[in-house]
Amino acid sequence: MRRLRTTLDRIDRKGYGAYKDLSGSFEFDGFTLFVDRVQRDPFAPPSLVRIRTKDNRFDQRLFGNPVRRMAFEDFLTRGVDRAIRRVVRGNRGSGGSGRVEIQRPSQKVLLRTSMVAERDYVEARMAVGLPARGRSVDGRAARAVLLEELPEIVGLALKPESLNGERARLHVETVEDAEYLRDLLPSLGLVAFVADGSVLPRESGASDRPLGEGAVPFESPDEFRVDVGLPNRGAVAGMGIPEGVTLVAGGGFHGKSTLLSALAWGVYDHVPGDGRELVVARGDAVKVRAEDGRSVAGVDISAMIGDLPGGRSTGSFSTPNASGSTSQAANIAEALEVGTSLLLVDEDTSATNFMIRDERMRELVRREPITPFIDLVRPLHRSLDVSTVVVVGGVGDYLDVADRVILLEDYAASDATEKAREVVGRYPPRATLDGREMNPPGPRRLRAGYLDLRRGKRETARGRGLEAIELGRERVDLSSVEQLAEAGQTEAAARIIGRFAAGGDAGTKEMAEQALADVAREGLDALSQFRGHPGEMSLPRAQELAAAVNRVRSLRADPGA
Repeated sequence: MRRLRTTLDRIDRKGYGAYKDLSGSFEFDGFTLFVDRVQRDPFAPPSLVRIRTKDNRFDQRLFGNPVRRMAFEDFLTRGVDRAIRRVVRGNRGSGGSGRVEIQRPSQKVLLRTSMVAERDYVEARMAVGLPARGRSVDGRAARAVLLEELPEIVGLALKPESLNGERARLHVETVEDAEYLRDLLPSLGLVAFVADGSVLPRESGASDRPLGEGAVPFESPDEFRVDVGLPNRGAVAGMGIPEGVTLVAGGGFHGKSTLLSALAWGVYDHVPGDGRELVVARGDAVKVRAEDGRSVAGVDISAMIGDLPGGRSTGSFSTPNASGSTSQAANIAEALEVGTSLLLVDEDTSATNFMIRDERMRELVRREPITPFIDLVRPLHRSLDVSTVVVVGGVGDYLDVADRVILLEDYAASDATEKAREVVGRYPPRATLDGREMNPPGPRRLRAGYLDLRRGKRETARGRGLEAIELGRERVDLSSVEQLAEAGQTEAAARIIGRFAAGGDAGTKEMAEQALADVAREGLDALSQFRGHPGEMSLPRAQELAAAVNRVRSLRADPGA
């Protein structure tokens, strides 16, 4: 601390570049401060620092296995974030002066680079905007940040005596229960589970926090109620959604899309109090939608869209500007390619001509290459063991192909399967292709050499917020990849794609699985661009990693394994 204080006194009022003298490590009472990267000016991205405690006196049971470790690191990250907002004054000069940040977590619990809990220490990774007057060092303000505020943050968030042990235990056990329940689904013949009492609605379209006043807790219909035993919470009851084709029906604003959204986010664990802690879906579930204008590279969509006019084959389909129907077909084929056992589909975000084709249009338009999704949902399950949950509000023909129907009225769910069958019996059945089988999409090899990371004299592969990545001069739009939870996942995906670009060709599934296996072996830190501090990253699923690379417009792919 004395050396740090002396250094700050020496460089006070010098040019901002003098802050480079802070690079290295400084011993404090109970922890070490590592300054891994110093920003070049007050308007540049903030400096990267790590705080490592000199021991770990937390209850070892809180991080005794990989799931608990992830949950405990998430808990500590949130604690540091709260301490920063309580302690740090910020706004101490030009640019980002005085700003202190740790990776801001969402309502989901993910493996992140923000925190490491080892047997012998705990380490928090943060960003600090070193204070400046204009473009000169503000040593006095820097002393307040580094010598006063950071130690106070450590005292509030990284010492056992300041920790709420009961809250930490609940946090860890909630995540452990959700992971256990998700792993249990296949043995129960289920694709998803929604616990009784869950709060599904969110505050708003801009907030992922649970709705407070007015929220209707979920209650399972008796016909779908399943009892499960969890390792920490014990017996829990809720709605189990079996394998097969499940239709979610109901009027507008009655909760259909809210339920589907909760299932889509059920691939992740949630924090206690989120309302969706025990809403889980198969870990490989994929929400698919139409996506006008996306690029498609060599995808086999022939099972859904036949040969196009002019004899153009769809066995290896490419386009820089897909229509709604071809984009939705490509999204499904790519999900099957990387691996999924559950598709989630909402008619509101689907292409109408892909979802359904009525008898009148069949009669009028004889040469239609699109096989509507209604004719695919049963073959998907029968041939490929892929289940579907589809939300419909205006297409009654889907009643013909549903194994079960969940009706939502005023946010209350009921089993409408028998009523749906009565309705079907009163109307002529729709002509279907019920005997149809479905083959998986043919494999592709992604051509790594076509991914150009050059941007001037540098190569870049980085995230740009939650909805985009930057590869060289290309900006890749991920705004329609609906199961990306945090910008850290986008950052990690960009770095993985950057690694792939420097390697050899590979199939989509092979690329994604190998990348995640490397991360599991080496840790997320291995993707770091900096010495010591890995930056802000969160672990993406294989499905989102594949979705990101599939949307790179420069991507090229050849048929074949």
